[in-house]
Amino acid sequence: MTVLADRVDGVIGVDTHRDTLTAAAVTAVGGLLGQLVVAADAAGYQRLLDFARARVPGRRCFAVEGAGSYGAGLTRLLVERGEWVVEVDRPKRPARRGGKSDALDAVRAAREALAQERLAAPRRRGDREALRVLLATRQGAVTARTGAINQLKALIVGAPEQLRAELRRYSTSGQVGYCAGLRDRPTRSLEHRMTVSGLRSTALRVQFLTAEASQLEGEIGRLVGAVAPWLLELPGVGPISAAQVLVSWSHAGRLRSEAAFAALAGVAPIPASSGQVTRHRLNRGGDRQLNRALHTVALVRLRDDPTTRAYAARRRGDGKSPREIRRCVKRAIARHLFKLLQRYDRPDVEIVRIC
Repeated sequence: MTVLADRVDGVIGVDTHRDTLTAAAVTAVGGLLGQLVVAADAAGYQRLLDFARARVPGRRCFAVEGAGSYGAGLTRLLVERGEWVVEVDRPKRPARRGGKSDALDAVRAAREALAQERLAAPRRRGDREALRVLLATRQGAVTARTGAINQLKALIVGAPEQLRAELRRYSTSGQVGYCAGLRDRPTRSLEHRMTVSGLRSTALRVQFLTAEASQLEGEIGRLVGAVAPWLLELPGVGPISAAQVLVSWSHAGRLRSEAAFAALAGVAPIPASSGQVTRHRLNRGGDRQLNRALHTVALVRLRDDPTTRAYAARRRGDGKSPREIRRCVKRAIARHLFKLLQRYDRPDVEIVRIC
């Protein structure tokens, strides 16, 4: 018997889609009690909850696929009503011998939750969801800005020689500003005029996206300052990295230990020993956005923080490579952040340096 099977009388698995939700109630040993298909709206959420209460009137748990996407509305209602909700992964792409349907996926979600020893709690909404939305929107602006700059560079490469000569002496930011101020000259050739038009349009797009990303970063910084101002006081932690840490961590109790947080961040060491050589390698899994945030913090500390630089020198003396030192620093940062995050809402948090 698994931990969940010992604690509930039944599990309601939910396969989520944009327009419909398919639920399946099973007993604690996996027997099917009933199934239901409802619309993915407020009325459908209530029908599904009534169905669960009727099929499993005692202790129950909801196993929801996509609790942060198509199942977000249902998860929010269930949590508000005091129900126990866990998140299960969607099935792998390869087809199964038993076939595939929404009803089968709902049963699979419930039975998979019963079989798991470690259950994943859905991430908290509210401030955490607000930060996630801002981060995603800013990342979209930054990605689009990079694409626009690349397009501008390509236009400059193929531009008439006179334009190329004018732009060659500028840096990227200078080229953007110069191209944004270009004006049409009717006396020029059609090729020259259309190239100027394309350069100006692309440069104005870069400037707009730069301003949008900067505005979003300011909003993120203000929200992080309201939620966890102490996080911004840590060495190497800026608004974007702090926001990503809060989004991935979500809330106290979601992750069972600092080792689980390190695994989520992709900084838990993976054994890579051979023969008489004992070593570990970098973890390529986990939440890559959180991993990038910790990587940024580690690089800043290795560059500017005396304590971290002394730690790196000590590990270098132990024979560690630069990559292994960065891994160790990221692991230590993850351990430190988790301990602080577990009590981040306390005003008397004591910030203790680890490395």
